[in-house]
Parts: sequence; structure tokens; C-alpha cells
Amino acid sequence: MKLNANASEMYVNGSGFRAIERVKKVHHTTIISWVKQIASQLPENPETTEIPEITEIDELETFVGSKKTKFGFGA
Repeated sequence: MKLNANASEMYVNGSGFRAIERVKKVHHTTIISWVKQIASQLPENPETTEIPEITEIDELETFVGSKKTKFGFGA
């Protein structure tokens, strides 16, 4: 059970299934089934009664350079 918990924790922290497979020496389909088992035990919609006072919103900014493309567009 400890291996299952460690692998699931790695997944939650951003590791991919195949990366976990390489580290834990367990086939990635086994890890996927472990994550699915744990996910099935979680509530559908967690109850929230508290409204947050501060919210962080990420912004995506893009910059288009002035380099001409192969199609002749650009500044």
C-alpha cells in the first residue's frame, strides 16, 4: 500500500505515469489503475461553505515579434 500511496502522491505533484513507472519500477497501467481507484473514493463535488476573500488569477500574455515569416507576413 505504501508504494501505491507514493506513486499516487508523485502523480498529484505533477509526475507523469511513465516517469513514475521508471522510478518505482511498476508498470504505468498499474499506476493508472491505482490513481483511478483513489479518484473513485473522492466526493463528486466537495462541499464548500466558505467564500475566498483573495483569488489569484493567472494571465497569459503573448508577444508576436517583428520577424518576417516565410509567407511574407509580419512587420
